[in-house]
Amino acid sequence: MRFTTASRIILLTAASSLCFHSSLTAVDAFHLAPSSSSLSSRTTTISPSCRTTHFTSSSKACSSSTSLQSSATATTQQQQQDEPKQLQLYNSLTRTKTPITPIASPQISMYTCGPTVYDSAHVGNFRAFLTYDILKRTLLYLGYNVDHICNLTDVDDKIINKCNAESISLQELTDKYTNAFFDDLEALNIIKARAYPRATEHIDEMAKLILDLEQNGLAYQSDEGSWYFSVSKKEGYGTNLVQLDPDQLKKGASSTTGGGGAQRAAAAGSGMALDADEYDAEKEGVRDFCLWKAYKPEFDREDAIWDPVVEVVVKTANTNEEEVVQTRHIGKGRPGWHLECSAMARKYLGPTIDLHAGGIDLKFPHHENEIAQSEGANCAPFCNCWVHNGFVNIGDEKMSKSKGNFLTLRKACPTAEDVRAYRYLVVSSQYRNPLSFTEAALGAAKGALKRLDRIQAMIDDALKLASSSDDTNEDDSSNSSSVTTSVIVATVEKELANFEVAIADDLSMPRASACLFSIVKAAEKEFKRVAKLKKEEDVEETPSLDMVGLVRVQDALKQMDQVFGIYYEVPQVKGEEGAAGIDDDNVNGGAIPEDVMDLVVQRTAAKDAKDWELADSLRAKITELGFAVKDVKGGDPIVSKV
Repeated sequence: MRFTTASRIILLTAASSLCFHSSLTAVDAFHLAPSSSSLSSRTTTISPSCRTTHFTSSSKACSSSTSLQSSATATTQQQQQDEPKQLQLYNSLTRTKTPITPIASPQISMYTCGPTVYDSAHVGNFRAFLTYDILKRTLLYLGYNVDHICNLTDVDDKIINKCNAESISLQELTDKYTNAFFDDLEALNIIKARAYPRATEHIDEMAKLILDLEQNGLAYQSDEGSWYFSVSKKEGYGTNLVQLDPDQLKKGASSTTGGGGAQRAAAAGSGMALDADEYDAEKEGVRDFCLWKAYKPEFDREDAIWDPVVEVVVKTANTNEEEVVQTRHIGKGRPGWHLECSAMARKYLGPTIDLHAGGIDLKFPHHENEIAQSEGANCAPFCNCWVHNGFVNIGDEKMSKSKGNFLTLRKACPTAEDVRAYRYLVVSSQYRNPLSFTEAALGAAKGALKRLDRIQAMIDDALKLASSSDDTNEDDSSNSSSVTTSVIVATVEKELANFEVAIADDLSMPRASACLFSIVKAAEKEFKRVAKLKKEEDVEETPSLDMVGLVRVQDALKQMDQVFGIYYEVPQVKGEEGAAGIDDDNVNGGAIPEDVMDLVVQRTAAKDAKDWELADSLRAKITELGFAVKDVKGGDPIVSKV
């Protein structure tokens, strides 16, 4: 058994002068933002049961966020004259596409739901993490400073069951899959969050939040020791991110929301809870969800049980009485799943955050419960903008571990080429729509990347040749590289402007991809133009490439890649299920080594430039390395081991 460090919480009595009338908006009451325009169009009212604005625990927990905002304000004063560009996002809270208005621009606080580390994450999970990445990259591109926190759930029923099945400790199991998760993030070129807090390291914060809820009349302890959130006492529950039928809620059922609604409906019909735990307990209301699960010796493990001790400082407002310290035990047990996110968001980002992202299946019950917990404890709006990504489907079904139709990243993408292709497949899609994961879709993404790599290599080669040539002269009138006459430069500027409009319009990445390939096409046309002129015998002068235009293309590709994140080398990662990077095992399994693929790309570029001698010599080198290349009309060459 482990005991957490004692913590102090100031609780105000019902006679507190800080009571707020329910008609006051949260902004009026707490002044969390410079003006009411900082908040979403939804108006949050203060519940009459909310008797305190901010506990000492909340103040301490939010100190890091306060210092971050102060630091951000100080370091960005000179940037104020150049405000970040506006970003419109579809807000699940308002069900409309609206401009994001940070509480303390240009600082944006962003919380995202992380994995439950009892197994390797699958490619469906990584769509969410790639969506977070595109959102964050876009915010950074537009000029914001992003403070991103992503939690790790390292204790729950599934983890305990797997520990028992494999006869290993909770720490050993969760460390293993946490490390695998970080390896996969690196393989996918995902920008890391500021912190990845673990549930097991924030037991004190969760205990504080439970007592805050109890003080506000929203949490209670059952006879057997578990803590529950009283749903009937939280006005508006089930109507924030979803529109649940109140009659269904009374029965403890929800078939209108994804992610197990039918199961919950069935559970309700049998008398179980809406958000049923592995073991049920005595509750005041069938809808009430678990905050803290009391210790069950027949199920729980000693390495997954805590007994937090909280020193409560009770004082009565409107009197001069000295503080009275009381020690509170919430009881031996472990946290419920929903509690950790509310506690971590409050600790690292403060009571109100700008952005919260997650999969669409988390809208209910998880995110709805987060709102209830956070607003119930903090008496302030929890999050101003909610972003939810669509599912990844296998066939017509959502990919999930419960359905058994999931593929881990390492199984689905055994080579570096596959990993980059999966990243491009996801980041070039519209994040709110379902995404089908098929061989054809992954193959199309590979083809797109090869085209991008090929034009990049061709430009690099052209620039090297130009810089080493004694005949190169920027002022040569025969050179078509004049900025004023370059068709390529004009195309690049136009498409860059379109690209920025696209990403700022609810992350419209299909449109952004179209802009990217319009620029690529302009460069390809330039190489074809010069190659065609070289073939003509009556040309008096050697045709020149538009080098200024090609340099601008190269710069534009780098600029766009700040958002796409596709120009990178996939790191070598070995694991139980294979490797996400390139290694000897992959070669033996049929993958193509990178040096061979580099030669294939160079050969394709040589063929496009009609340099047949170079193309033949590159084919010979590929053969020497034990591989054969077969050209396909209108498609990419096929490479196979000899």
